[in-house]
Amino acid sequence: SPADQQVSGAEVTGKTCTDPSIAFDTHDTNVALLGICGGIAGAIQKCGGALASTPGQSGTSKFSLEVTQEGSTINVSKGRWERCVKGAQLTCPKGAFESTCVGGASPSGDVKFSLTAA
Repeated sequence: SPADQQVSGAEVTGKTCTDPSIAFDTHDTNVALLGICGGIAGAIQKCGGALASTPGQSGTSKFSLEVTQEGSTINVSKGRWERCVKGAQLTCPKGAFESTCVGGASPSGDVKFSLTAA
């Protein structure tokens, strides 16, 4: 689970807290986190579908992901994605933020992501 993931903050670059005043529901955010790429809950371990961008939404929490390199697709693993979100939350523990997950795209590149109010 996301709570088990140990992070240093180096999992992500360019952490920006865009609106610290938003009080997201933790459960909604956790469900939205697993809602990317059509859903990565349960036994699914990584993004499939060769997507260049994908949302993940639950309640008022919405993640938006996009590859940084044209021609690449999102193939981030569930573990890496959870660590990237937690890494960004070290800098932005409350509210909306944007950051870039180091790696997670194929054949190469990173994945930009944000958490905003849906």
